[in-house]
Amino acid sequence: MSTRRARGSSATTSGAKSINAGMTVGIPPATISSPAATGTYSADGQTWDYWTFNASGSLVVTTAGLVDMLIVGGGAGGGGRIGGAGGGGGHLLVEQGYLPAGTLTVTVGAGGAAGAAGQVPGAQGKTGGLSRVGSFFVLGGGGGGGSAAASGPLNGVDAACGGGGGSAGAVAGTGGTGLMPSHGNGAAAASGATKGGGGGGSTANGVAGTGTGNGGAGSSSSITGTAVTRCGGGGAGSNGGTAGTGADGGANGTTNNTAPTAAVANRGGGGGGGGYASGNGAAGGAGGSGVVVVRAAR
Repeated sequence: MSTRRARGSSATTSGAKSINAGMTVGIPPATISSPAATGTYSADGQTWDYWTFNASGSLVVTTAGLVDMLIVGGGAGGGGRIGGAGGGGGHLLVEQGYLPAGTLTVTVGAGGAAGAAGQVPGAQGKTGGLSRVGSFFVLGGGGGGGSAAASGPLNGVDAACGGGGGSAGAVAGTGGTGLMPSHGNGAAAASGATKGGGGGGSTANGVAGTGTGNGGAGSSSSITGTAVTRCGGGGAGSNGGTAGTGADGGANGTTNNTAPTAAVANRGGGGGGGGYASGNGAAGGAGGSGVVVVRAAR
């Protein structure tokens, strides 16, 4: 995976999907009047203002021009009862993107809801929400599979990063496909009701339930002047033994009837898979919400 540099500055993104709008000739940086800038920093002789949106809102552009944007989708929920983990949200760096003058809607995708406990269709985790700024958008992660009495394990869901498959009985659920370029797939569960599959991350596939069941790695960006790694896959749930570990904002799975802790907010990580000790086992864990960061040169 390559690392791209945004307009020659020190703000980089490692491994994630990155696009360059290529609209640089004669176009100045955009001027943004609202909200107030979250922060300012200098790097390589350039001063930058940046705006971080941890929740949906509006961006008022008074002068049309170029900006850099990091857009992170919501991570998906993990599956219940030996569940597959949720996939991380999409990670997109827009370099030299053009924003028109006016009030633009900023949408921050919510984390996907957790899959239910028990052998029910609702054991599959829910897909994370889409994030966008104007016409630029990114998908959320795919939900992790769980267990369903009538149909066997539920498969992971296809989305920005695929969800891991759930495990029930002799059949292992398959992982979902990562639909965004360079984003990871969810992994297959192990058979025998033992362990689900890890959720895909924005730079790597999840690990199968026959192995660790860990989540796939996410992507690092320093668009705010400080490197933060986001969009990792969640860890799978298991029937005793060792559950999968979440990566880069993704949550760990559990090994018993305790539901996983939700993934970290505003890092787009996948939720952990629920474990099993008896009865209905545990519900999965919720995915982490996304984030949007916009920066403009002074």
